[in-house]
Amino acid sequence: MIGPNKIVVYSSANCGYCRAAIQFLQSVKSQEVEVVDLTGDWEARKQLIERTRHRTVPQIFIGETFVGGYDELRALDSSGKLDLLLSQVSE
Repeated sequence: MIGPNKIVVYSSANCGYCRAAIQFLQSVKSQEVEVVDLTGDWEARKQLIERTRHRTVPQIFIGETFVGGYDELRALDSSGKLDLLLSQVSE
């Protein structure tokens, strides 16, 4: 599950934005990513919706910080804030 030194991406099968987020974090940012596939796991998805108030995937956590989805991830990168957040996870 989510921990202070982990990057977790909640995803589902056939989700292009999920694949894009995982690839971006792994290939561009050289991060180790834990992927949690929610396909068919409605109870886990319901719990995640209650926690984040977001219904769609991907849902990205960097450490214990909820980033949001792929667009929010790329916006953080564009603003220069993503590398700072990632550096806190790899300490």
